[in-house]
Amino acid sequence: MLPEQAPDARYPPDMAGTGGRQRPGRRLRRVDETSAGGLVVADDAAGPRAALIGRTDRRGRLLWSLPKGHIEEGETPEDTAVREVAEETGIIGAVVAPLGIIDFWFVADGRRVHKTVHHFLLRAVGGALSDADVEVTEVAWVPLDELGDRLAYADERALVERAPALLADSA
Repeated sequence: MLPEQAPDARYPPDMAGTGGRQRPGRRLRRVDETSAGGLVVADDAAGPRAALIGRTDRRGRLLWSLPKGHIEEGETPEDTAVREVAEETGIIGAVVAPLGIIDFWFVADGRRVHKTVHHFLLRAVGGALSDADVEVTEVAWVPLDELGDRLAYADERALVERAPALLADSA
């Protein structure tokens, strides 16, 4: 598992989001969350490209990442990855292989959250690129060899480095 480079990642989990200052006597409730998503790839004459989502952070910066979201009751991580990719990008994908798992900590709403995200490689099989999801600011097709320059998080950059070999194995 690779640690996600969250804004507060330089602090221990019980101090994340506090600027390194822990309030005396305040204990945050720990919550575990599990999500899934993935890298959806289309291949055409221009070469392989992936659909990424851009979200605006609290500072107004556009951060590019892989689509992902919470696993709903009765869903497998693979089901969630297909659903979330479709909801956030408009692209329908079919799972090719697991890419890896990322886990990280953050503080939100007075809770200390341990998040685990299962990522999958998907091949685009339909749909059209769309930023209709309210949680998404922008979507874009990005050439596979440019993902490292576009993705905001180091752990996601490390995962997508596996994609070309996995695609070649599945051809």
